[in-house]
Amino acid sequence: MAVNLKGRSFLKLLDFTPREIRYLLNLSRDLKRAKYAGTEQKNMEGKNIVLLFQKDSTRTRCAFEVGALDQGAHVTYLGPSGSQFGKKESVVDSAKVLGRMYDAIQFRGFKQSDVEDLAKYSGVPVYNGLTDEFHPTQILADFLTIEEIKGDLKGIKFVFAGDARNNMGNSLMVGCAKMGMHFVAAAPKELWPDEALVKQCKEIAAETGGTITLSDDMKKACTDADVVYTDVWVSMGEAPEVWESRIKQLKPFQVSKENLVNAKKDYLFMHCLPAFHDLNTSVGQDIHEKFGLESMEVTDEIFQSKHSVVFEEAENRLHTIKAVMVATIGKQ
Repeated sequence: MAVNLKGRSFLKLLDFTPREIRYLLNLSRDLKRAKYAGTEQKNMEGKNIVLLFQKDSTRTRCAFEVGALDQGAHVTYLGPSGSQFGKKESVVDSAKVLGRMYDAIQFRGFKQSDVEDLAKYSGVPVYNGLTDEFHPTQILADFLTIEEIKGDLKGIKFVFAGDARNNMGNSLMVGCAKMGMHFVAAAPKELWPDEALVKQCKEIAAETGGTITLSDDMKKACTDADVVYTDVWVSMGEAPEVWESRIKQLKPFQVSKENLVNAKKDYLFMHCLPAFHDLNTSVGQDIHEKFGLESMEVTDEIFQSKHSVVFEEAENRLHTIKAVMVATIGKQ
């Protein structure tokens, strides 16, 4: 039976079967090849998509805009100050208004409950561009990148180092469980993922041949790793005061040459970006002045190394997000 995702929202990977995720990855690959070959067909002509952002973005916004335009759709961007969403107008009321004007809604913001309500009340597909709990479009891009280089996802040892209870830690753990991968969270115990979600992922992994492991020993966690992934130590929207305590917690889990001595020789380094790997940002300079760090979650040596595939990964946001839109509102 063919996979049919027409009219579906894309809110979290827990909502999708391994077979449906595989379909989206295969479609992403096909759309990427067509774009490179100049044979891409416009499957979303006449469609209108609104991009609703409470949090600023580079890759998510650009991927949705370029992907939609490539496919013939029209896009409206509503930035953090560009609408009354959640301010003068409730989430439910906004959903009902936008659903009458658009064929699909992308939401990037804070609460997972907001994106869930948009899907519940708008009557059109809603795409989660990031919430405090999940970031599912990023995981599709990550997995497409791994497949392009490693050839398969099954059996890959995937280490996430850092704050493992954030949206990336959650989403990567779910994705690895769904696709039969061996997920390892390398983090201090107080930053391990929610116990209920870990239990759910272990149950999924038992069916797919994957495993879920939590470790507070960075070098041990990275032993024989195929992929080492990290994210910023403080998420957008968190108070500046968090930096000092988070640095103390996570400095031992920095992705560095010393911590990766036991990883496989051909391991991949991945990061969803932006990354604080040098002093060429205002945040990096500020942290250096306050705490004396030259880099944070990853050293510049690793970020710039032959193992790093962060920009291939960033490009694949376009192709995977395009696949989600085509699968849910396209003509295919």
